[in-house]
Amino acid sequence: MNVETTMLPETRERVRVFVTGDCEGLPELRQALERHMEIDFVGAATALGEAAPTLRGGHLGVVLHGTRASTLPQTELASIREHTSAPVILLASGEASMLLEQALEADIADVLLLPQMTENVIFAIRKAGHSGRRSNAPGARRGRIVTVFSPKGGTGKTVIATNTAASVAKYEGKKALLLDLDLQFGDAAIMLGIEPEKTIYDLVVAPGELDTEKLAGYVTRHASGLDILPAPLRPEDAELVTEAKLGQLLEVAKQSYDVIVVDTSPFFHGPMLATLDRTDELLLVCSLDVPTLKNVRLALQTLELLSFPDDRVRLVLNRANSKVGMKPGEVESALQVKVRFSVPSDRAVPIAVNRGNPAVLADARADFSKAVREMAGAIVPAEADGDKGSRRWFGKAA
Repeated sequence: MNVETTMLPETRERVRVFVTGDCEGLPELRQALERHMEIDFVGAATALGEAAPTLRGGHLGVVLHGTRASTLPQTELASIREHTSAPVILLASGEASMLLEQALEADIADVLLLPQMTENVIFAIRKAGHSGRRSNAPGARRGRIVTVFSPKGGTGKTVIATNTAASVAKYEGKKALLLDLDLQFGDAAIMLGIEPEKTIYDLVVAPGELDTEKLAGYVTRHASGLDILPAPLRPEDAELVTEAKLGQLLEVAKQSYDVIVVDTSPFFHGPMLATLDRTDELLLVCSLDVPTLKNVRLALQTLELLSFPDDRVRLVLNRANSKVGMKPGEVESALQVKVRFSVPSDRAVPIAVNRGNPAVLADARADFSKAVREMAGAIVPAEADGDKGSRRWFGKAA
């Protein structure tokens, strides 16, 4: 097997690869991939139970799954598909004619028989990764998922989420959806002054397949032009919003909206992990107090364990001008992360919350509103100069 390291062309992006299962020749291939410049090797797990956290949170480009079976390992593939939508390449050894034939009818990007030249595997990985990205082409899935998260209550997470979503719809002119995944005690609808007739619970328990038309029948339109899918009205209904249903919902929403802003609960539970797997930008909300700093530091460590790309994490410092004996620079020093967005404390916010009208709409001149509008402008898709078919996120071509 060729294990020579090759130089990565400047224009070629590394593919995030995770390896599961086992077969003859896989350990040698794994070593070759670990040192290959075109591969961002996330890790490996023989048992799929151990692989679940990375599959759910890894933003993987391709999953390589080794099998010693001579026929398609349906149960193993179903377990992988439960946690990620990344393309899967099946690796096997020896005689596998039946496996090859069955793979043609399954959701498999490719089948490779080991041993195999490393460059042949790299070619298959790049081809599978490219196929997985085609869903972002015009006319297919296009929405960008922005998840707002804080590991501690009271940081203003829902205020940030609702005002950002309203700003995206009102001032950026984008088709936007606010999805409230604080499933037991979500307040997004209240902060928007909405009394919805339908919630995410009603959508997931409704009979029939979920598609864009069905989704449109369950959202509530806000005066700003923002659509909202609120949290269930009763806490006990939260458990019916399963990871599988949520994953399907997010994929369908991407077909209908430019931006999907997701408000979350302060836990790394199933719905949060399913959302992370599809998140393009994570707005991690922090405030100027020691308990929150401690929790945010733990959250950053957890995201690292989940292999969530750190370049997708944006630290949002809320109430950044509060005089509480701590400065923004101390937050950056404690977390070893730069503050990407600073949002000031503003009396316009509690007034707007109590009136059920987002501050960015009620008082557009407030310092809070200006900061949130700047943040909203940074997270929406923008056409690249001279190329209406491409997009840029935070000024970088995508």
